[in-house]
Amino acid sequence: MLKLTYTEGSFYLECLTLSLEEWVTQRVILALRVGQPLHFEPSTASFLLPVDLPGVERLKAEAQRNDGEIIALSKSDVEYLEVTLRGSWLSDGSENAVGVFVTTMSERTEFFLYKLWQEAQVCASVVSE
Repeated sequence: MLKLTYTEGSFYLECLTLSLEEWVTQRVILALRVGQPLHFEPSTASFLLPVDLPGVERLKAEAQRNDGEIIALSKSDVEYLEVTLRGSWLSDGSENAVGVFVTTMSERTEFFLYKLWQEAQVCASVVSE
């Protein structure tokens, strides 16, 4: 399962070994115990990866072969590829963009996408230094 945590200024991607059902169950129990509202709905999430990142072509092939209904890849501009995922959005129900997006696809595609995202973060931090 992939989990994208959106904060006010950024997002963080995690690859979890829990099933989507197990994770949602734990999240609902936590919300009930702390008295926090929980809003859950089908949604999409998008983020960018550099097109020149090693492995992007392999991701395209892997996604097309196994997970075409869940992941879409499109060229955003000459420098970036937009990754769009279908899944579920969990938040407190407010209109802000803070919350968690979760999706599940083949383990191979999940892990590969996660590794590419990590590489992109390393590249971005090197460039900013």
